[in-house]
Amino acid sequence: MSYTKSHYHIVFRTYQSEKTISEEHERELYAYIFGIARNLDCQTYRIGGMPDHIHIFVSLPSTISLASFVQRVKTDSSKWLKVNPHFPDFRGWGHEYGGFSYNFRDKDKIINYIIRQKEHHQQTTFAEEYRSFIEENGIEIDERYFLRDSK
Repeated sequence: MSYTKSHYHIVFRTYQSEKTISEEHERELYAYIFGIARNLDCQTYRIGGMPDHIHIFVSLPSTISLASFVQRVKTDSSKWLKVNPHFPDFRGWGHEYGGFSYNFRDKDKIINYIIRQKEHHQQTTFAEEYRSFIEENGIEIDERYFLRDSK
């Protein structure tokens, strides 16, 4: 038997950062994503966000890659959002995502960060936040593609 556990703080935004996730109905979306994760045998610790982006803190089993998980969440939730009358302006998710690995000891810190999104974004834009995550994790940003979508 192998013993593995991978914890990821995943961040992605709506297409062109449009504010299409209403605070009034965001919990419906989070519950739907939680269900997707549960069906993939993932343990979700917290989902939260803002009208233009979401954060997911999740543990993935060894049978699913980060890219596969994000693709499944974005594809399935996008289909659901587009037919849900509570999200009439949703046009899709942005092309990029950030997936940052953390130690289990950081769990409470990440959960609290996600809980405080509304407070945090009174002072920081999504672009600033996302850039900070990328740089803190030692990833070089290619400005030609940073936060750019095309359809």
